[in-house]
Amino acid sequence: MKELIIRSTTGLLFAVLILGSILLSPYAFFIVAGIFASVGLYEFINLFYPGHNIADYKAYYFSGLAIYIITGLVGIQYFDVRMMLYVLILFYFIIPLELYKKDSSWKRIGIFFSAFIFVAMGFGLMNSLYFAGMQESNNYFPGVLLGMFLLIWVNDTFAYLVGSAIGKHRLFERHSPKKSWEGSIGGFVFTMAAAWLISLFFTQLNLNQWLITAVIAVVFGTYGDLSESMLKRNVNVKDSGNILPGHGGVLDRFDAALLATPFVYLYTSLFIL
Repeated sequence: MKELIIRSTTGLLFAVLILGSILLSPYAFFIVAGIFASVGLYEFINLFYPGHNIADYKAYYFSGLAIYIITGLVGIQYFDVRMMLYVLILFYFIIPLELYKKDSSWKRIGIFFSAFIFVAMGFGLMNSLYFAGMQESNNYFPGVLLGMFLLIWVNDTFAYLVGSAIGKHRLFERHSPKKSWEGSIGGFVFTMAAAWLISLFFTQLNLNQWLITAVIAVVFGTYGDLSESMLKRNVNVKDSGNILPGHGGVLDRFDAALLATPFVYLYTSLFIL
């Protein structure tokens, strides 16, 4: 019971922080997402190099945070999109620097690149959804970003509840023994219902577009969850961190959103804006 209270309290405060920052302003969300990105970058590298000295990985942290900042500021239209060229340069920047380390390793470059793509760019692209969708310039509301988070949370919650109640057939036992097909189907059904409800209030997208966004959130959110489970099993840890009591680390809480965001952004960019 105590664990449930801790988990519920943390989840509520987390939701208030995310939704509150979105509603406050794009810069508020940019800062909040940047804090989570910083912690996420630390958790990612710490999975492979536990207890590492941050000073020894300063190029990694500098590049990762710079990638988040550039991607995020382009997303909220503070920077011109041409600034994204500097993100590419930062990827190349890491390669020659590794040559000067005594224990230089191409594996470490691969780990860095994975963190840059999954964590830094994942959080950065969330900012791009702030202005996504069809809205009048004088009636702006960040409905797409809010809606994506709500859809992901509904899917996570009901997949867990339905799976706990009737789940028997494992979805992907090799990477996540507790996930079931019943839970995934239950999460999908409730998420589609949530998309219909969201479409009544968040009119940046019409009903069909919200339903498609819900499908993207469910499919790629589930893959994000499974991918992070694979990552943790590869390095034999239960959680990516412990900053969120009852939930683990930042990567544990954002795994679904980090993989779903690029595909929601792609969909809104190509077919809606």
